[in-house]
Amino acid sequence: MKQWIAFWNIFLKDMRAYYLKPPNISWGLIFPLAWTGMFFIKSGLGLESVLSLLPGVIAISILFGTTSLLSVTVTFEKKGRSFDRLLLAPIPVGLLMLAKTTGAILFGMANAFVPVILALFLADLSQIAWSLAVPAVLMIAIASTFLGLFVAVSVSEVFEAQTFSNFFRFPMIFLCGLFFPVDVLPVFLRPLSYLLPLTYGVDILHGAIQGKNMMPVSLDFLAIAFFCVTLFYFSLKNLYRKWII
Repeated sequence: MKQWIAFWNIFLKDMRAYYLKPPNISWGLIFPLAWTGMFFIKSGLGLESVLSLLPGVIAISILFGTTSLLSVTVTFEKKGRSFDRLLLAPIPVGLLMLAKTTGAILFGMANAFVPVILALFLADLSQIAWSLAVPAVLMIAIASTFLGLFVAVSVSEVFEAQTFSNFFRFPMIFLCGLFFPVDVLPVFLRPLSYLLPLTYGVDILHGAIQGKNMMPVSLDFLAIAFFCVTLFYFSLKNLYRKWII
């Protein structure tokens, strides 16, 4: 019971200190809004393009929202020595890091539904398979958050965390099928697409929103779950190797 009390209090502390701050809330709203407007205007296809753009905008909103905040906050706490105090809590390190990442996961999911709410005023969303879309949003948020955690525990400075994050984020925009199918990429780039977790999450969203997924949904979920476990495992390994031992 004490472990879950510690988990809950660490989660609440992060929500109050980071995610529920007015600048972060406004940024979480403005960022998806900016991406939605940019791609809608860029497409020039009118309202019929909303559904085709929605999966990519949702994924980008989650990816940038989770990695930007988590990679900075964890690195900042390590730099300020407050993370060292958290290690004294009566809680396993794995559960501690889950407590640190839960807020980012929820923040990413909240970001995801900003473009969905905007799309409600522009297109008919009645054909969306929400039973697939909502789990896909959750899995993308988890994978993106654990990617941000991996970045955070791999560096020692905040500016390094942002630079390292961009090393993963920007290739994902072009390689993961967000706005054009993976099968139109050059042949030598396609294998790289399948090494990125966002490819599988976006494929589920395309299937849920447009009915145009490339792979079986079960394979997509298994693949992104594998990436989640792998990223969390290597994050803990780096944490023990660089920050604790």
